[in-house]
Amino acid sequence: MQRAGGGHSELCVRYLGRVEYEPTWRAMQDFTARRTGDTPDELWLLEHPPVYTQGQAGRAEHLIAATDIPVVPIDRGGQITYHGPGQVVAYVLVDLRRRGYGIRELVTRMEQAVIDLLAEQGVVAARLDGAPGVYVEGAKIAALGLRVRHGCTYHGLSFNVDMDLDPFAAINPCGYAGMRVTQCRELGVKLPLHEAGVALARCLQNAIYA
Repeated sequence: MQRAGGGHSELCVRYLGRVEYEPTWRAMQDFTARRTGDTPDELWLLEHPPVYTQGQAGRAEHLIAATDIPVVPIDRGGQITYHGPGQVVAYVLVDLRRRGYGIRELVTRMEQAVIDLLAEQGVVAARLDGAPGVYVEGAKIAALGLRVRHGCTYHGLSFNVDMDLDPFAAINPCGYAGMRVTQCRELGVKLPLHEAGVALARCLQNAIYA
């Protein structure tokens, strides 16, 4: 665990390694339910074994091929996405009331963190109108999905680093048919997974607390 900032800007960064999806989701819910006005924000960096997660608005038809990968219905926004080894997942447990901005601004800041990280590696990334996330030449490299409870967020973003992208072919990523997906390795960015997580944590902190 690393701590950054002070007072209500303190952020606890936790590197959890590879962990199962559902217990981690329940832990986020529990943390959010227990936190008080003085609880420091937390950022959890991790990866998951192969799993599809289906957001609250998710439609079954966006799973377009049968696989052995489990599908977990969850309480974030958005449609279906895939998590798997070689992807950095960042769960953002932030009290928005202390930050003084809302969920749309947080999404924008999280997207900017990924854009900034890729810029450091010489890659130009951008947003796509109407489709939250971060894209390189139209291909998605980072997906976002959040839940807000009592002014506090959980869930977060996934950032494709060096993974098997084939499972994305069984879904319409985030509900978009034909959406292309990419990752750092395909873009010539050779970042070990842990280093990518450390860099993402730094960029997220800079963006969220700017």
